[in-house]
Amino acid sequence: MTAATAQTEPATGPGLRIDTARLGYDGRVVSDDLTFTVPEGEFTAVIGPNGCGKSTLLKALARTLRPMSGSVTLGGADVRSLRPKAVARRVAALPQHPVAPESLRVRDLVARGRHPYHSLLRQWMPGDAEIVEEAMAATGVTDQAGRLLSELSGGQRQRVWIAMVLAQRTDYVLLDEPTSFLDLAHQVELLRLCQDMRDDGRTVLAVLHDINQAARYASRLVVMHEGRIVREGTPEQVLDADLVTEVFGIDGLIGRDSQTGAPMVTVRETRVRS
Repeated sequence: MTAATAQTEPATGPGLRIDTARLGYDGRVVSDDLTFTVPEGEFTAVIGPNGCGKSTLLKALARTLRPMSGSVTLGGADVRSLRPKAVARRVAALPQHPVAPESLRVRDLVARGRHPYHSLLRQWMPGDAEIVEEAMAATGVTDQAGRLLSELSGGQRQRVWIAMVLAQRTDYVLLDEPTSFLDLAHQVELLRLCQDMRDDGRTVLAVLHDINQAARYASRLVVMHEGRIVREGTPEQVLDADLVTEVFGIDGLIGRDSQTGAPMVTVRETRVRS
């Protein structure tokens, strides 16, 4: 990679895509020949059993996992040819287990979402403070702004991390199990927030474990099984009894959510995998 190539900015047009990629860790392959384009302007939930490659897919798209082969592109350019800050101005990613110093205060962590827009000569931009405050308000952590991370519960911490992602103000938002540690009320708030981001024109891709929550709140589903994408589309197009049995190993009835009309899975019998 030349110095000039490393300075390339992504095109402003759409397109976050993984193409014919082999993904894995330390020589162990999780997914092979994987091709997927993130649906533009949608809230897409990635579902599937544990170990099927959901988080691995997000890591590759977020530029934190280098494919063994194949490519990940943003606006038509390989993400490895782009400056990290250039990618971070378009793609925000929240991993399963984010880490920050325990001595950091809530407002300071949320403000880190603005770092991709800063330079050595300009550490704070006009409007940054307002964006940080808006992000904390949207996730309900304004009252915690002055507290240390070490003083927060797991659920409070998760909402602070999501506020940081919101403050990043990107076209794409990638969330790996964002409802972890959240009680049911805050899970619903977060999923509605994902819908709001989609309505504002952002593209959201989230790994979720609850099939019914995914079907109710996401506009599209991607189902993974054994490292492959086996089906994608709207919840109505994706979910049926055969797929639930094949992928999740359960005998399920497909009904309808009484309020939204979205498909809903009711378990009749759990099949123990051998």
